Amino acid sequence: MDIRSHTFDRIRRFFGTGLDIVEYVGLLVIAFATTAAMYHEVTAMFDSKWVALADLLLMFLYLEVLAMIGQYFKSGHLPVRYPLYIAMVALARYLVLDLKELTEWRMLAVAAAIFLITLGVLVIRYGHVRYPYEEDAAPESQKPYVRE
Repeated sequence: MDIRSHTFDRIRRFFGTGLDIVEYVGLLVIAFATTAAMYHEVTAMFDSKWVALADLLLMFLYLEVLAMIGQYFKSGHLPVRYPLYIAMVALARYLVLDLKELTEWRMLAVAAAIFLITLGVLVIRYGHVRYPYEEDAAPESQKPYVRE
């Protein structure tokens, strides 16, 4: 039995390491692509000599994606709040840009979606503060090492 468990542990470590590498490469690709898209947006603003609200909201989306990637590299895990923030900004951008074409009901639906996502973020934050994960509640000497 000891040989089987040792073999299983080696296979698990091998695939775990492989998946970690794929994950990091994917995050780096997303970071570089987001940075390139941000650069393209800035050069387009300089070329047109005009900055519109749509451009600023798009830049906020890019910054949120980069912040999400940075948070993952700093802590090793990704809070679910970051994609929710990105969704709120994306919906706000949609609302602002397509305001003239939106019907009243669609406008209310988008505003309600933003409100529901906001409530979700508040519930998640409250739950995390009120009921922390075991590793967050452990004494400092027992917490796992996290890269900073």
